[in-house]
Amino acid sequence: MFNRFHNRKGFTLIELMIVVVIIGILAALAIPRFMQATTKSKQSEAKQILKQIYTMQHAYRQEQGTYAHNGDTRTGGQVFADIGVEIMDAARYTFVMTAAANTFSCTATANLDDDAAVDSWTIDESGNLAADCDDVVEVAACA
Repeated sequence: MFNRFHNRKGFTLIELMIVVVIIGILAALAIPRFMQATTKSKQSEAKQILKQIYTMQHAYRQEQGTYAHNGDTRTGGQVFADIGVEIMDAARYTFVMTAAANTFSCTATANLDDDAAVDSWTIDESGNLAADCDDVVEVAACA
């Protein structure tokens, strides 16, 4: 009778509980890093479009002698058509451009992870691309 129970193979409840706890710890460490990586990848959309706006604004200024939307503030998808930049309706970010004869700035804002911090990036006529508020870092002043 003793041999019948001794030859059983399998896991005890304690062993299974230890495995579940280890998986929980690994998940607790991995999920925040995964969320941070996805937010950084979403930021590349804003950076790419802002760099495109910078390039096209300089090309427009070479032809017209002034930056597009001189003395005006513009937002939305079709308003960047003058400089040849198409912003899709499905874009995560909202772009706002302000220009004068010799200067311009364009700001991209979005809430990437549904928290209080709003991701905001700005580029100017010198090509300075800066994070006004980086949602990955989650600065308290961004809220």
